[in-house]
Amino acid sequence: MKKRPLLLSALFFGAVAVVGCGGNEVVRGPASDSAALSTGIDKADIQRMLSENLNDLRGAPIMNTWRTGAKPNVSVFPFQNSTSEHIDSQLDAILGEAETWLIDSQVVELIARDRQGEMINEVKTQHTDAFDPSTVAKYGKQMGIKYALTGKVQANDERSEDMRRVQYFFFMRIIDVETSAIKWQHKAYVTKAIK
Repeated sequence: MKKRPLLLSALFFGAVAVVGCGGNEVVRGPASDSAALSTGIDKADIQRMLSENLNDLRGAPIMNTWRTGAKPNVSVFPFQNSTSEHIDSQLDAILGEAETWLIDSQVVELIARDRQGEMINEVKTQHTDAFDPSTVAKYGKQMGIKYALTGKVQANDERSEDMRRVQYFFFMRIIDVETSAIKWQHKAYVTKAIK
């Protein structure tokens, strides 16, 4: 008989613990990545925008030039965040993904971003923009880079009484460091909304 009250107490407190947690469930894996949790850029958005831009780059004339000649030195420069969103960590992920894609293409010699520390600090000191072709040209030459892949993210944020919609525009471009000529540019976009 003494076991029964102990068992009932354990069941009661276990039920209270489950109800007290608010029914939140911890999930892992692809199912947890499918739903958007905010209007910010997430992994699925990064993959979609990068895939669209890099697939366009795959068939661009600059890639054909790279495939047929000696491997040029290319670097991925920082991307500009022209949004009101805090997406710096997402932009770092985009940089890493772009570097991986360039390495896998096997048509360029990729100059690592960690060598860009001095250049990035100088860009920040002068309050200029890494997306600006003249800035890229100046610092790219100092690093022995022939081409730079860079970009920016812009957003259009709209609100109504019961909805918020953010449209992200993700630009990528290849700049010839010597001439500042834009050799390729493409835009991808994604829209996020809270209803």
